Amino acid sequence: MQDLYGLPITCTNDATRQGIDDFVHGFISFQTKAVNVLKVVKADPDNGLANAYAAILYMLLEAPAAPDLAKPFLDNALAAKGLTPREEAAVEAARLFVAGDIPKLIELCEATVSAYPRDMVMLKLGQYHTFNIGDFPAMLRVAEKAQPGAADIAYAHGMRAFGFEECHLLDDAEAAARHALILDESEPWAHHALAHIYLTRGQVAEGTAFLESVAHHWADLNSFMHTHNWWHLALFYISAGRTDDLLAAYDTHVWGVNKDYSQDQVGAVSLLARIEFAGVNVGNRWQDVADHVAKRGADTVSAFLTLQYLYALGRTHRPEGETLLKAIEARAEDEKKHDWPVWRDVALWAAHGIAAHAAEDYDDCIRFLGKALPRLAECGGSHAQRDLFEQIHLDALIRAGRTSQAQQVLEMRRTFDPDGIPLNTMLAGVYEKSGLPEQAAAARARVSSD
Repeated sequence: MQDLYGLPITCTNDATRQGIDDFVHGFISFQTKAVNVLKVVKADPDNGLANAYAAILYMLLEAPAAPDLAKPFLDNALAAKGLTPREEAAVEAARLFVAGDIPKLIELCEATVSAYPRDMVMLKLGQYHTFNIGDFPAMLRVAEKAQPGAADIAYAHGMRAFGFEECHLLDDAEAAARHALILDESEPWAHHALAHIYLTRGQVAEGTAFLESVAHHWADLNSFMHTHNWWHLALFYISAGRTDDLLAAYDTHVWGVNKDYSQDQVGAVSLLARIEFAGVNVGNRWQDVADHVAKRGADTVSAFLTLQYLYALGRTHRPEGETLLKAIEARAEDEKKHDWPVWRDVALWAAHGIAAHAAEDYDDCIRFLGKALPRLAECGGSHAQRDLFEQIHLDALIRAGRTSQAQQVLEMRRTFDPDGIPLNTMLAGVYEKSGLPEQAAAARARVSSD
């Protein structure tokens, strides 16, 4: 048998093949049918590829319990016989994922895509892990290896577009995303890449119009893609001062789809923080988010995620924040993990900066976050996502009265958000405090003109 992209699979019945296809297509298109592979492994427990995919699915929970949940399926996959070399690579990928050997996993993904350019699972997995360590050229490289073999697959072009975008190659990124949408207008990762492009170029009106025009395609996607693309649209609402639309987007599409999932939680944390920095009252919305984040305990699976959990706990003055901070300190000393230097040299400083911000110790926030920001990409997250930490730092500069530094940051930010209402409102205040009334008036004029 073959999967939906024509790759041979060791399979004896149509139901198993369909479950494998559902995982492949669901994984790359962000559709909920990816979980159908769990039904397959119950009905066909000896299928090695299906079990490998089930193990990978559990690891994507991004939770401390994930390896234990994945292990039974990994064990079944490792015991399977007669697999093709490509299927054996999928089993090994699952094993490395569970073991936390991410550098070797990335190498395996790249080698597999080189040999089998239509293997969209290994392409997506490779991009997922290179993204999480901030190796954006590697994100692009693994996507390029799928061409031209996967030239007819929209999702391959969507992944290529995001690789280009994270490398700041915006024209190439736009071309790849547009090509993906020619092949399939509903491709959500291409929508996502274009959201980044519009944001980086400062095209707020154009980005808003585009995302609103394609938002109907996200209705039935998994919670990450549904909430994350709406998160991007909400960023444009912040810039445009569309407060009612912003809060409606948060309440309807960003928070509440899957409150226990890591990505939904950090999307809510990040958006609520930005809404507050823009001067909007969020009411009691923080409490529900913090309640769910607190349930994670000392979760240090991902530095990028953990730092945002810490912000939510600090913002609501939850005692669990101190527990998490201690867990971060311990993680920074765990030399057994491949990424411990990033925790030691970057995440730890950022964590103490976030804790200082929560304690209203803005000088320490500036000092600690200032050490982390130049290398924060190593913790993972996109340019747009990591901007949260830049905004925390900026807020501390303004609150600490460091108007000279704040002016520099705000004017640099105006290069990609030239008419942003919150940004120019902050800028007007900074210029007033700096004794520059003409510049303050110009900033206020940009606000009133919108």
